[in-house]
Amino acid sequence: MAAAASSLGRSGALEITRRLAAICGPPFSRLGGPADEVAGRPARWVAVPGGPHAAAEVLRLAAAHDLAVVPRGAGTKIDWGATPVQVDIMLDTGRLAGIGHEPVGALVAEVGAGTPLRAVQATLERTGQRLAMDAPSPGATLGGVLAAGEAGPLSHRHGSPCDQLLGVRYLAADGELVSAGGGAPGLDLARLLCGSQGALGVLVSATLRVQSVPASRLWVSRPVWTPLEVHDLVRTILAARLEPAAIELDLPGGMPRPRHPYPPGHPAATARERHPSMSGRAGAPSRAGSVVVLLEGGPADVTERAERLVGLLHGEATIAHSAPTWWRRYPFAPGDTALRLEVPIGDLHAAVYALRDAAGAPVPVRGSAGLGVVHAALPGALAPDRVASILAAVRGVLLARQGRCVVVSAPPAVRRAVDLWGELAGLTQLRAAKEHLDPEHRLAPGRLPGGL
Repeated sequence: MAAAASSLGRSGALEITRRLAAICGPPFSRLGGPADEVAGRPARWVAVPGGPHAAAEVLRLAAAHDLAVVPRGAGTKIDWGATPVQVDIMLDTGRLAGIGHEPVGALVAEVGAGTPLRAVQATLERTGQRLAMDAPSPGATLGGVLAAGEAGPLSHRHGSPCDQLLGVRYLAADGELVSAGGGAPGLDLARLLCGSQGALGVLVSATLRVQSVPASRLWVSRPVWTPLEVHDLVRTILAARLEPAAIELDLPGGMPRPRHPYPPGHPAATARERHPSMSGRAGAPSRAGSVVVLLEGGPADVTERAERLVGLLHGEATIAHSAPTWWRRYPFAPGDTALRLEVPIGDLHAAVYALRDAAGAPVPVRGSAGLGVVHAALPGALAPDRVASILAAVRGVLLARQGRCVVVSAPPAVRRAVDLWGELAGLTQLRAAKEHLDPEHRLAPGRLPGGL
């Protein structure tokens, strides 16, 4: 495919440029620029089709010339996943946007893939409704959230955005517009596109469940110092059956041992020192982390549940009417090596300890403690071989606990040197899906595990 693109020659490249302008309109097609990269791979052309039929024409043009196509939404996660083998045409979905007109009181919404999630929520809120999804990426489009398999705190109660799918419309690699949904086989196909990074189809729109906006929301926060303390608290919260909408964790990085909020000799300080989570672990963070529980519902009910939870979590727990500043934010920054750890909730503390031990110090960890899915950040300055050794150690611990550690994004040198995915039980099924839906490997080639 790369050879096909490079063999076009000047006249062939000019013809592609002319055809894209005819399909999308001159203002909406251009040669790729410095910002048009996918995990470091530059795009040759950028096309912004005005609707599904125009997007289908772009795909048919790519098929005729054996060109690789990579979809892009808002670009908030364009550096996630593996670097594609080739990016000939970047298909920008920004004009595949809008919210379908549904009957008043309908519990579903059809949303264009290029619609920013915050715009969807703002529109639905005018009628007292919402999508029960809160992906952390600012400005993310609905299609980008689904294609990346991104989920936020509300996934604890309502499932991931992909779990809320009722159907999708997508473009196959040859440009055919396909509708999937309306039953188990259709939903299986629709959800197969989730997390595929655009490598199995180009999302056009999605139909999702909507719900009423909760009348009241309260956040109950409890400071924590160690992963084992988190384990004990999460177990207590889940056993209380308070129907939390989210249970989120924030653990900072750092080396010094914590300074107690109580003076020496205070009973609470003594109890903390004797807690088993404080023994045998040097290098605790320099500030407390937090476990924060979101409760939603009617005002009286939420207040009663929040007060019960404070009693269960003891005197250090507090109630707030707004989320903490770190809520719905990843712990990593551009240039960091970003990790996602998935493990049964009872083993989350073991996963975090394994990461600390391998890194030689606490690293920032944040995410859904009630689901056992968290993100972590390693400094971008770490040498690739050091990152590889940390990954090997953590994955060794997680393997025995049915967990996994995935590199979400990383600096180019690290990306080239490490296995981004680790063990993947579903690789055979993924390969079969790729061969069925994109046999020519024209959509985002190399973006998926196994070089698919």
